[in-house]
Amino acid sequence: MSAVAWLDGMSPWPSGGFGLERMRALLAALGDPQLAYPAIHVVGTNGKSTATVTIEQLLISEGLAVGSTLSPHVVGWSERIRVNGAEADFERAVARVRSAAETVGATQFETVTAAALAEFAAAEVDVAVVEAGLGGRHDATNVLRTRVVLLTNVGLDHTDVLGDTLEAIATEKLAVAPPDAIVVLPDDTYAALVPGREIVHGGAREAAEAFVGHEIAASPAVSLPGRLERRPGEVRDGAHNPDGARHLVEQLDGDDLTIVASILADKDVDAMLRILRRVGPRFVATSSSSARALPAAELAEIARRHFDHVEIVDDPVAALRRAHELGEPVLVTGSLYLLGDLEQPDAQEERRAPWPG
Repeated sequence: MSAVAWLDGMSPWPSGGFGLERMRALLAALGDPQLAYPAIHVVGTNGKSTATVTIEQLLISEGLAVGSTLSPHVVGWSERIRVNGAEADFERAVARVRSAAETVGATQFETVTAAALAEFAAAEVDVAVVEAGLGGRHDATNVLRTRVVLLTNVGLDHTDVLGDTLEAIATEKLAVAPPDAIVVLPDDTYAALVPGREIVHGGAREAAEAFVGHEIAASPAVSLPGRLERRPGEVRDGAHNPDGARHLVEQLDGDDLTIVASILADKDVDAMLRILRRVGPRFVATSSSSARALPAAELAEIARRHFDHVEIVDDPVAALRRAHELGEPVLVTGSLYLLGDLEQPDAQEERRAPWPG
């Protein structure tokens, strides 16, 4: 069985609750590869993947060998493990940890994280840039020799796990910062949560510069699937909460876009739609392959509170086609699951037919 098929059959959620016991046991069985290099740990509600790759590219420009791990993926699992800016051999990386992962009963995310950390050790990287999955304190990535922590931002998301206030969520995320880490924050809002640490204000660039100890001249252009991804006649972005939607609309020009979206049922759907209405009056409701996705008809019912024209098209590919018929440019958003569905081979073939090039 391939690594992808095996991972797809695993649970993404820990059956016994969140914690680091399984992850530590798994890494111990692998010889604790995470101790072979220092790390930059990227936490936050939105923008973590873009920040991670930006840091990666800045450090590569300094001549460092860099491993990086992202989550979630859009097109395929191999996006999650990178060495020196290129996707690693994902089958090999997972095979290296599979037996130990099965022995300890590791989750899907724990397994992929361990595969990434072991791959970095095998590649003898100088530094790993690691994006947290959910929160920080109990996240599988909280096992690193962390030199720098970057907090991208804090929003109300995953409140059932992380807490229902911004400060509670920030506390969980910043719990990854060891006493000797440099902590890079957007501003001083949460500085009191990391007493005694050296604090730097900024983002990805400042995190990379904090690691190397000097300014970096390079200005890499970073592009990732599903993160403000511009295509002919459309923009795709995986914004999946109100803060993400707010940031997205701030990057867009105009107020006459057609929006096609699927949103998970546990998100603040009404708030997201209210924000998305700023960039266009037409909305096509669809549903992704995620079991947590709100049915298209229910999404449309909420959308009618905000949009002038609302249609329901259950199939994502047909929904995208209909959105283009209603008027370009089209914004595809609300869930990375939706973007992933549209990247499947059958979807790509159908997408190319009506809009060649």
